[in-house]
Amino acid sequence: MAGERVRWGVLATGGIAGAFTADLIDLPDAEVVAVASRTETSAKAFAERFGIPRAYGDWESLAADEDVDVVYVATPHSAHRVAAGLCLEAGRNVLCEKAFTLNSREAQELVGLAKERGSFLMEAMWMYCNPLIRQLKALVDEGAIGEVRTVQADFGLSGPFPPTHRLRDPAQGGGALLDLGVYPVSFAHLLLGEPSEVMARAVLSDESVDLQTGMLLSWESGALASLHCSLVGGTSTSASVTGSEGRIDIPSGFFHADRFVLHRDGRDPQEFTASATDGTQASLKHEAIEVMRCLQAGETESPLVPLDGTLAVMRTLDAVRNRVGVTYPGEAAPL
Repeated sequence: MAGERVRWGVLATGGIAGAFTADLIDLPDAEVVAVASRTETSAKAFAERFGIPRAYGDWESLAADEDVDVVYVATPHSAHRVAAGLCLEAGRNVLCEKAFTLNSREAQELVGLAKERGSFLMEAMWMYCNPLIRQLKALVDEGAIGEVRTVQADFGLSGPFPPTHRLRDPAQGGGALLDLGVYPVSFAHLLLGEPSEVMARAVLSDESVDLQTGMLLSWESGALASLHCSLVGGTSTSASVTGSEGRIDIPSGFFHADRFVLHRDGRDPQEFTASATDGTQASLKHEAIEVMRCLQAGETESPLVPLDGTLAVMRTLDAVRNRVGVTYPGEAAPL
């Protein structure tokens, strides 16, 4: 489909679906042709809001729509396996929100389906598509700070979230880890790959989901990552990576960075800022652009968000939950 407009379907109508669609409709190569929700009322309201021609009150109809080139799955992660699976089985390409699934078993099933059908599949880890994060990654890979020794990242919200909120509902994959902790874990994976050892402690809610979790990951190289996520305290959302010859700091909002500072031994600090042509770094457009580039090039996965990396992150999240004792309905314990 080189040079053709990419026709999108949106599955779910919540806040993240609205934010993604708002960014998507501004892209010249994109066309949003359909939306689906569990209710026709919700789908129609979303369609009217964004000028989408077709609204479905069930997921199956969207999955079967042959005018849709790729479906953006924006349900809670507890429904990702079912929703993305429906679309892949129907031959649709899929961009699926993070956390990719509840666990690595479900993630492997989706990857297997995509490969069996020859369909494109990508986790919506927008951080990996952020131009400034890509620049940071390139600097680290080029040896700008020497050999990576430590990674630090945190993501916490002040809340409080009532027991009825989805973030505290085990049936919806509640807890800090899968909603927020996936970002610090993914940041560490981006720079160091899959860890050789995982240690973790958590404070659990009355519903047995994690209210806050601290993680210490280690690699055979000797590198360490200290990561934290929380539903009970607003953190700085900062991140840093320290090497044998320097350090890179992201002062805040590391998962949609608009600036970072490179410190190198014996040199003045060097600040890197987002290009004005890239627009706001809070935009979700960069992951959409990458999906469309892949589809137009005939690629079935993105080199920026490779499926092996997504599976590795899910294995790490499984290991953390195993350490802290969090399981979800229908899962066997331990993971």
